[in-house]
Amino acid sequence: MASRLQSHQLPSGLYVSGKLEQPKETRPPTMAARAMPYTGGDIKKSGELGRMFDISFADPTSFHGGGAARPPPTRVHSSSASSSNPNNGHGRSGSQSGPVRKSSGPLSQFQPTGLITSGPLNSSGQIGSGSRRSGPLDHHQTSNLRPSTKPKYGSAVTVLNSDPVRVGLKVPKALVWAVVVVAVTALLIGTFLAVAVKKPLIIVAIAAAIVPAAVVFVWNCVWRRRGLLGFIKNYPNAVLRGAIDGQFIKVTGVVTCGSTPLESSYQKIPRCVYVSTELYEYKGCSWGSRHAERYVSDFYISDFQSGLRALVKAGYGSKVSPFVVPETVANVTVQTKDLSPSFLQWLADRSLSNDSRAMRLKEGYIKEGSTVSVMGMVRRHDNVLMIIPPAESVATGCKWWRCLFPAYVEGLIITCDENQNADVIPV
Repeated sequence: MASRLQSHQLPSGLYVSGKLEQPKETRPPTMAARAMPYTGGDIKKSGELGRMFDISFADPTSFHGGGAARPPPTRVHSSSASSSNPNNGHGRSGSQSGPVRKSSGPLSQFQPTGLITSGPLNSSGQIGSGSRRSGPLDHHQTSNLRPSTKPKYGSAVTVLNSDPVRVGLKVPKALVWAVVVVAVTALLIGTFLAVAVKKPLIIVAIAAAIVPAAVVFVWNCVWRRRGLLGFIKNYPNAVLRGAIDGQFIKVTGVVTCGSTPLESSYQKIPRCVYVSTELYEYKGCSWGSRHAERYVSDFYISDFQSGLRALVKAGYGSKVSPFVVPETVANVTVQTKDLSPSFLQWLADRSLSNDSRAMRLKEGYIKEGSTVSVMGMVRRHDNVLMIIPPAESVATGCKWWRCLFPAYVEGLIITCDENQNADVIPV
């Protein structure tokens, strides 16, 4: 006997074969969705937030005085994650059975108000072991963050000495020593004769012969620099177009910067070919140099007469004698209480103390577009016209009508008679 097939009727009225399946019970997703609790600024009520970021906290009431002693702050450590994937189910599960992913590093600490700040707190209490205070940084941190004003140049810039212009007298040393020996001998013999013969006129006659020589020597020591400046000013200008190789010339024209422009350290004057900064300190009854900086680099000069441009080789350790009059940019007296921040920063960068002495800061420079005069030797190399330091020192010659002996100076001679505050020629 054949078995009868089971069938059932659908709600639409259609009969289909098979048993009627029981409807399955629908359940909501197993993912727990809990609302974020309101902490009111209290980190203890934040639940998983403090544990997730590994933040140490203390009882906020401990910041207020009075009452019994509070227990020490507790730190809740979260175990390390078992997986490197930040989206695994362990970090999102509602139970604490699985490990919780640890943060990559400690964040900024919570304040009692519940706000996360990046700066340090001004409150008297300390929150956590790594808490910081909000507000401005201290003077030491601020000085470290300030850019240094001390210039840093390479080998292309020549660092000059504290007194690069050395003006000497062109007098043989043998002649000087002979005059000194004769003067001392005459003075001793005159003194002996004056005592033995008892005639003071002998001393007077010898002194009348020695005193003029001493006066002439002192006169030359005082006026030799001015005599050299007069010699440079009256020296005739040459034309670059007709200058030959090895000729000593003087060229006057407008300067332009080379490959390494300079900047003054205090006033921050850009695009200079020569800069100098000198700090003087009043010691007793005179001013003495306390600190000096002088730099010069290669530059170009355009001749006024021919229009040609020549490269002046003043960098890479060349001997240079600049004649530039500096101007006073800062004057500090004993009564000065508040110093300018720029002056204090300039002193700090050079490790100079700020004591209660009178100081003067002078700065000189030759900026691009200034009119200068250069004295040096012509050198032509591969169609490049250059002016280099002369091999021998430059002598001024003897000026008898001024009672000046021959003076000499070494290296390139650079003079600038323009006022530094005057407008320069734009280049």
